[in-house]
Amino acid sequence: MTEKKADKKSKKVKAEEKKGPESLPEVNIGLVGHVDHGKTTLTQALSGKWTDTHSEEMKRGITIRIGYADISFYKCPKCRDSEAYGTSPKCMKCFVDCELLRTVSLVDAPGHETLMATVLSGSALMDGAILVIAANEPCPQPQTSEHLLVLDIAGIKNIIVVQNKIDSVSKEDAAKNYGEIKEFIKGTVAENAPIVPISAQYRINIDALIETIEKHITTPKREHRDEPRMLVARSFDVNKPGTEIVDIKGGVLGGSLVQGELKIGDNVEIRPGLKIDDKMKPLKTTIKGLQKAMKDQKSVTPGGLLGVSTGLDSSLTKSDVLAGSVIGKPGTLPPVWDDLNLKISMLDRVVGIKDKTAVEPLKEGVPLMLTVGTARTVGVMTKKADVSTIKLKLPVCAEKGERVALSRQVMGRWHLVGWGEIV
Repeated sequence: MTEKKADKKSKKVKAEEKKGPESLPEVNIGLVGHVDHGKTTLTQALSGKWTDTHSEEMKRGITIRIGYADISFYKCPKCRDSEAYGTSPKCMKCFVDCELLRTVSLVDAPGHETLMATVLSGSALMDGAILVIAANEPCPQPQTSEHLLVLDIAGIKNIIVVQNKIDSVSKEDAAKNYGEIKEFIKGTVAENAPIVPISAQYRINIDALIETIEKHITTPKREHRDEPRMLVARSFDVNKPGTEIVDIKGGVLGGSLVQGELKIGDNVEIRPGLKIDDKMKPLKTTIKGLQKAMKDQKSVTPGGLLGVSTGLDSSLTKSDVLAGSVIGKPGTLPPVWDDLNLKISMLDRVVGIKDKTAVEPLKEGVPLMLTVGTARTVGVMTKKADVSTIKLKLPVCAEKGERVALSRQVMGRWHLVGWGEIV
């Protein structure tokens, strides 16, 4: 094939990719790890999308909010082994039509230590995770340890370790770093996780990573007959300044459906809701539109990330005001808690800082940051016992038995110190 024809085919493939994935996402895969280890670059290498779109992210060069990208995986019928895997419907090596395997949603979580609350909330949306570790730095870095612990607390067991930036080190240093990674994950939830060396910047070994994802992060079984429940991670006002009144659209909620099915026209409830006369009142609205994988849908089932257009006044959803909420059919959602009774487990040392600082026992009156599902709130312990009570500044909607991550300020920043179970 001539170079001109190959270039023409390549442009056609890129045009097809811009239309979005061919199928709906089946699974959410999180990308976690230390700051600047290449998670967002890896997301771009897989999906073609740069997820740092917030203005402050662009200026500072780090991920602040959770980023999302949908990507379809394909397999070439002619190529062998890992070379058969890719993200294009046309094989970029032999230009034959590829078999569509499935579509996944990537959740790019921030790695900076001051943004751990965002990571904790993002982990609630993940069915599996990719832990990104840079080959050009000693392992583990502070947030590498913290993020792995977050995955353990969230109960995420399907984990792949990516050894990124192998292009920036010698063969000997890459082997040394690999040994550090093996030692680091020993005895953790990721002990038996596969380790895939790559260069996200130059797209080296991306096909091997896709093969590993297909084999090790399977699509979980979903029960579509359960009452629908969606965890809200983002909320938006999509109306631009100057929009005519007749063209104004209702508020939009983004997140993931964890069970059941949602349809256009469904009446739904949003909890905790709004505070009216010192009491939380749930919001009720009607679903006006559903979008998944860049496509409008009449109904959605679990798997992947989605956007829900509602009949809510858009002022109620701007700037992530409703992030942390839970959506479901009226009367089916868990209770809203102003105080949480927790059976608490503490860590031996503070995670996320280089010094091995021991975790001090919790005391009554000490502020804590709590993360449950996608909700974040601050609370103060009012009773310390086998089952401790924490009074919350902002209420949360949660089931008994759910895990709650506990963070405390250490050296002026929030760090993970333990977790609790709602009883």
